[in-house]
Amino acid sequence: MNPLVSILIPAYNSQEWIRETIESALAQTWAKKEIIIVDDGSKDQTLEIAKLYESKGVRVVSQLNQGAAVARNTAFAMAQGDYIQWLDADDVLDPHKVENQVRVLESVSEHTLISGAWGHYIYRLSKARFVPTLLWHDLTPVEWLIAKMGSNLHMQTDNWLVSRELTEAAGPWDIRLFRDNDGEYFCRVILASDGVKFVSEAKSYYRNAGFKSISYIGGSNKKMESLFISMKLHIQYLRSLEDSARTRAACVFYIGTWLPEFYPYRPDIAEQLKEMTAQLGGEAKDPRLSWKYNWLVQLFGWGMGRRAHLMLPRIKTSVIIAWDKAMYQRELRSQMAATKVSREAMAARD
Repeated sequence: MNPLVSILIPAYNSQEWIRETIESALAQTWAKKEIIIVDDGSKDQTLEIAKLYESKGVRVVSQLNQGAAVARNTAFAMAQGDYIQWLDADDVLDPHKVENQVRVLESVSEHTLISGAWGHYIYRLSKARFVPTLLWHDLTPVEWLIAKMGSNLHMQTDNWLVSRELTEAAGPWDIRLFRDNDGEYFCRVILASDGVKFVSEAKSYYRNAGFKSISYIGGSNKKMESLFISMKLHIQYLRSLEDSARTRAACVFYIGTWLPEFYPYRPDIAEQLKEMTAQLGGEAKDPRLSWKYNWLVQLFGWGMGRRAHLMLPRIKTSVIIAWDKAMYQRELRSQMAATKVSREAMAARD
């Protein structure tokens, strides 16, 4: 097979990362590819940086800020590829990622969804950690969703290689969703698929370098409402495949995992989720924080405990991010100094 692969990159205020992302797309060893970037009304230099790569065949368009889902739909409408590679503007693909997945296409149908391994990192790609999970296997759609929802697992947007037929069968990205639009979207892709084929050699890198990402909720009303819609759809999708004791148990666990996100900010949504838990045969209970924070709940109430639960890990993560950034900059300076010495030595020989 010699399919055209469309690498689609939605971007918003990604000036710090977009170069590395584009370079990783251009570096793909699978030669038959197109790269499309949709800038979603960035207020920084993202669009200007992206346009620097137009001379290398990258197609760049801009639109008013409408959200990641709209940007992705715009990108797909422009795509000509037989297969789609989604790529977030702060993430990176291994040079052989697409090729390793294309190589297995002859052994599967066009309605098989191809996945790969992913590692998370901050600034230094060499420090990426790849942690296998239950999702890192060949799975049927129902087994994949049970593993995801029943064990609080996920795969990154960049992991997948999706045929055009499967993409069209799944339908567009849901523009109502601001949080977890990728989780909901790939649930629909999986529903439309024959199953998931996992390719361990196909690697992508997920950057976790701050709190501006859509995945961070932090009490945002818009994100909580989006998450609630996505959760209801997840449950609907899984039960449409199989409505059994094991799928209902996975749904109950899934609700319990995310229920704390709505406390104390949206008690109305929390009550609806508890009612759903009861309807699924589970025990509807208020969420509990770990012992590290529960004493604050006992003394000052749930609101104080929950805010500490959000704030303290954020402080710890900020320190880790700052350290990794400092080490990354130090490595860059060392590389630049070594390059300068090498060039001076070559000039001296000439």
